[in-house]
Amino acid sequence: MDAFSVIKSLNNNVLIAKDHNQLEVILIGKGIGFGKKKNDLIQSEMIEKLFVLRDKKEQEHYKKIIHDIDDNTLQTIVTSMEMIKNRTNMFIPEHTQVALTDHIVFAIARLQKGLEIRNPFLSETKVLYPFEYEIASEIVDYMNHSLSVLLPEGEIGFIALHIHSAMEGTALHEINRYSRLVSNLVQVIEEWLGIQLDRDGMDYVRFVRHLRYAIERVLNGDKVEEPKKMAALLKEEYPVCYNLAWKLIKIMQQTLKKPIFDAESVYLTIHLQRLYENVHSKSK
Repeated sequence: MDAFSVIKSLNNNVLIAKDHNQLEVILIGKGIGFGKKKNDLIQSEMIEKLFVLRDKKEQEHYKKIIHDIDDNTLQTIVTSMEMIKNRTNMFIPEHTQVALTDHIVFAIARLQKGLEIRNPFLSETKVLYPFEYEIASEIVDYMNHSLSVLLPEGEIGFIALHIHSAMEGTALHEINRYSRLVSNLVQVIEEWLGIQLDRDGMDYVRFVRHLRYAIERVLNGDKVEEPKKMAALLKEEYPVCYNLAWKLIKIMQQTLKKPIFDAESVYLTIHLQRLYENVHSKSK
C-alpha cells in the first residue's frame, strides 16, 4: 500500500508530500491535512485527489492558488477537473489544471466583487468548439449549483477554450489568437457588406467552421487545388464578395505569418455570397 510523507500542510484538506520516488505531490482529501506534521505518513485511502506537478513554476503557482481558497471551492474545482477528464477520456495536462484552476478562482472573485465578466469571442467559440462548449456548459452549471454563484455564459466560452487547449495540446494564447482572428474577420465582413450576421444561423455556423479549417490548413501547409475557371467566374459574377475574400486572406496572412493558397479565395467567396444573399432575402 502506497504511503506519502508529509512535507507541509496547506490547510485541513490539502497537503504537500513526497511519494516513494521522492517526487513532490499535492494531496487533496477531506480532513487530510488536519493536525499533520512534517514526515507524518499519509495512506493512499485517505487521498481523494493527487497532483504531480513536475514543472516547479507551475507547482509553486498551484500551491499559492489552493492555499487561499475555501474547501468547498477547491472540492468543486477538483470535481470539475474529473468531469472534464471523464468526458474527454484523456489525462488533463498539469498546465491546464493550474491555468483553469487559476481562471475559475479569479472569475469567482470578480463575480463576488460585482465586476462584469465579458467574453468577446463567445459566439465564435460556441461554433468553433461545440464539444468543448458542451462540457464547459456542464461545468459552469455544476459550479453554479455547488458554490451558489451565477457565473455568466461568457465563462462557458473561456472554460471551453481551456478544454480545447488541453485536447489539442496547443497553448491557450495560440487558441485565443485564432479566436480573435475569426472574430476580427467576422467584424470586417459586417462592415464591408453593411450587414449584421445572425450568430445563431446555420450559414454563420458553416462559415465560421470553414474559417477554422482554413486556418488549420494554412498552419499545416496543406495545399488546396484552385479551380481556375470557378475563380474567374466568381470574380466576374460576385466582385464585392470576391474582393472581400481577398481582404480576409490578407488579414489571415498578416496574423498567421504564413502564405495562403489562392484557392481559399474561391471557397471564401462562395460562403460570403451565401451569407450576403441570405441576410438580404430575410430583410425583404
